[in-house]
Amino acid sequence: MQRNQVRSVKTLALTRIIVYIQSEINLTTPENFTVPFEEKLAPDNRWVIMSKLIPWSEFEAEYALHFSAEGIGAPAKPFRMALGALIIKERLKTSDRETVEQIRENPYLQYFIGMEKYSNKEPFEASMLVHFRQRIGEELVNKINRRTVELAEEDKAPEKKSKKVEKGKIMEN
Repeated sequence: MQRNQVRSVKTLALTRIIVYIQSEINLTTPENFTVPFEEKLAPDNRWVIMSKLIPWSEFEAEYALHFSAEGIGAPAKPFRMALGALIIKERLKTSDRETVEQIRENPYLQYFIGMEKYSNKEPFEASMLVHFRQRIGEELVNKINRRTVELAEEDKAPEKKSKKVEKGKIMEN
């Protein structure tokens, strides 16, 4: 008799009981959907960090040379938007259409391209990326990359930077 009881215990111990508890169907509307960042961007986000590393304003004038000074035609998209979109496309390895869709959906990407607030609208048509690539050629991209690296190296070595400045002042006197 003991032998049968032991077998029963073993059988019960090896049997899994799976319980499903039905929950209410989620009917949250997009308007009531809570966003985790409460309308503020996280400063440690990769796009926020990268936006601080790029010297956007240093290359604005060179980009502006591609446009008419007479004010004829539609206003051009800002340099930061153009370059930012190309960087996003390259980093995410997406098509032009998908790049625009990613930007439309993501507040971090919108911040990265210089938008001041989130918008659910496309910031530009996908075909604009062709124009951005034409205006921001390989030569300008290389200049931007070199300058970004220079600035990053300067930030890493603030002691060396201040010594160079002090040495420069001594030589000028």
